[in-house]
Amino acid sequence: MKIKILSFLLLAFICSLAVSGQNAPKKTSPAGQWKFESLNAPEGYTSGTLNVSFADNRYSAIMSFSGNGYKFTGDKVKFEKDTLSFNLYAEGQDVAVKLVLESANKLTGKGVYSEGEIPLALTRMEGK
Repeated sequence: MKIKILSFLLLAFICSLAVSGQNAPKKTSPAGQWKFESLNAPEGYTSGTLNVSFADNRYSAIMSFSGNGYKFTGDKVKFEKDTLSFNLYAEGQDVAVKLVLESANKLTGKGVYSEGEIPLALTRMEGK
């Protein structure tokens, strides 16, 4: 009788582990194309897209600006603990970008350069 109860408890424990593992939240990746607008940015840098890719176990980022047609490739791109960070070099300025993945379709954060901070809000582009 004790063996049957022990076997039942062990089976119940294993089943509960399997079910709880299936309900665990899945990490969302920032990979994809994002659009942004920032009215606080300098002229020519107020809107554009951010293209984030993942290949060979590494992230890459390319930020393109609508107002001037400039495109910058991110350096030191990292995604850790729902935070995407990278550096850009634009018009003689080092810009540190730090974005938090708020949801599957929303990134928020800022770009920091010598003259201050620029708040950023990005939304994932449909079908990208």
